[in-house]
Amino acid sequence: MGALEALEASALAAALRRSAVLYPLVSAAHILGIGLLAGAIATLDLRLLGAFRGASLGVLGPPLVRVAAVGLGLALTSGALLFSVRPAEYLSNPAFVAKLGCVAAGLLNVLALRLGPGWPRALAGARIGAGLRLAAALSLACWLGAILAGRWIAFLA
Repeated sequence: MGALEALEASALAAALRRSAVLYPLVSAAHILGIGLLAGAIATLDLRLLGAFRGASLGVLGPPLVRVAAVGLGLALTSGALLFSVRPAEYLSNPAFVAKLGCVAAGLLNVLALRLGPGWPRALAGARIGAGLRLAAALSLACWLGAILAGRWIAFLA
């Protein structure tokens, strides 16, 4: 048995398929995670792009990063559970593959942003440079793309 078949045959995946309550709850948790992630990231990215100038990035940034991290954790965990129900079908769906690509690009962008010198300087009050603004625009595009592709999954099933 391959990995995808084993995942789909797992007790957890079977429970999700059988339960009239469990799957909708996990799906709701996924939506909540996406909402927390997207709301926090959009606010932070818009601030980096020049909106909300009255709010200090040093004050606004750290809690938004924590909210985004919680949302990401919830979205990834619940998404993995939802994926387990029909993994082969999801992997054959171009919208799902596009969603994974957008999420991966968004995560790589976050990693590059956090490892670069511009982020801590901006949090300390330095001018937000072109590199951070570009990262913010790319972030918005990646996460919006992930949301749109995620919604499109059902239409290509």
